[in-house]
Amino acid sequence: MNITENGAAILKEIEQKYEAINQKTDTQLEGLLWSKPITYWDYIQTDALLSLQTQRTTLPDEMVFIMYHQVNELIFKMILWEINQISHAAELKADFFTERLMRISRYFDMLTTSFSIMENGMEVEQYMKFRNTLTPASGFQSAQYRLIEFCCTDLINLIDHRFRATIDRTTPYEHAFEHLYWQAAGKDYTTGKKSYLLAQFELKYKDLFLRQMKEYNTINIWQKFKQLPLNEQQNESLRTAMRHLDHTINITWVMQHLNVAFKYIDQSGMGDGEATGGSDWKKYMHPKYQRRIFFPDLWTEEELTNWGK
Repeated sequence: MNITENGAAILKEIEQKYEAINQKTDTQLEGLLWSKPITYWDYIQTDALLSLQTQRTTLPDEMVFIMYHQVNELIFKMILWEINQISHAAELKADFFTERLMRISRYFDMLTTSFSIMENGMEVEQYMKFRNTLTPASGFQSAQYRLIEFCCTDLINLIDHRFRATIDRTTPYEHAFEHLYWQAAGKDYTTGKKSYLLAQFELKYKDLFLRQMKEYNTINIWQKFKQLPLNEQQNESLRTAMRHLDHTINITWVMQHLNVAFKYIDQSGMGDGEATGGSDWKKYMHPKYQRRIFFPDLWTEEELTNWGK
């Protein structure tokens, strides 16, 4: 058997790999004889992916709505994947930090521009019919988006603006959770009663959210930035990337989402102006009301004053 010098080097590395985990190299190599060559459809799991679209109505444009939101969730997963690399980096450097932030921003830029699919890719008449079958579900119930928020900033920056003065980093997580800005979308703070939308959301995800809040308390993006040496914090490319991400997520993307909601729900003249989940969507979504700002110290007083206007 004629083995090239490069082939021999590769075999040596393979042996070292399997010796490290107490496995027999010969057994692993023999397994290659019986393994199937990989195909695109097996690797991507195309058949499984394309079987996940189930309409509740016979209206064609509902399929656009379903697939668009499934794509969003896949992009959210990509964003969380990138954040995880920042948060769990043993030795974080400004260049690596910046590059990962720009990846995340590109994902959100894509989500922002893709709203034209929703805005111009569905007939209003069809949407206003099939949306009635979605009640009380709502895009509000995207758990991955909430996880992204917990991973990006300190909890105080996600607290309803009315209660921020009473909450700090020593506040119990359970109490902070009850005052997150998005609780206002389905909670009566006078009685404490929660809407069905919010109650079901918490039933499904509250334990996960509390774990995420605790885990990322000291390793969210804002904390990782503040843990950098001062000279690294002054890196202009990094600061620009931080500001771009903050503006993209909390103003650009949110406003594009809000404008599409206005078109269908509020301005079409075909509905009652209410969200499917019953939330006060105009106030909980608009950045000027809740002032969601991930990295507040990177903005001037004037910029903070005019946030979302």
